[in-house]
Amino acid sequence: MTRADATERILAARKAKGLTFEEIARRVGRHKVWVTAALLGQASMSADEAQTVVDLLGLDREVAGALQECPTKGSLEAAVPVDPLIYRLHEITQVYGTTVKAIIHEMFGDGIMSAIDFEMDIQKLEDPKGDRVVITYNGKFLPYRKW
Repeated sequence: MTRADATERILAARKAKGLTFEEIARRVGRHKVWVTAALLGQASMSADEAQTVVDLLGLDREVAGALQECPTKGSLEAAVPVDPLIYRLHEITQVYGTTVKAIIHEMFGDGIMSAIDFEMDIQKLEDPKGDRVVITYNGKFLPYRKW
């Protein structure tokens, strides 16, 4: 079974059972963003976490095994994404990426924000003028090393 096959089965079972990613994450005992990434093939689960998922979704050991494999990170094609929501995130990086870079360098010095020692949260902020999406990135700063 490929990781893509496992993801397809996981998503079908989640839909059939009417479960949200947040509900699954609560059962796994981890954050909803991390669990969703793992279910979509972007992170690997422990044996216990994978077993919790397959038990909850009524799937087999093959899927549990796939959830434990080290993934190939990066689920998007090299071209600009066409899905409107993913495109907007890409657009934000295109428009504000250099600004974010300049401010991080001003505050921390020459380096990067880790995507390994990293957390992300997504929240809904109710607003009478239209609900808002709040995305928080929290990554360790890694200075470039001189040698």
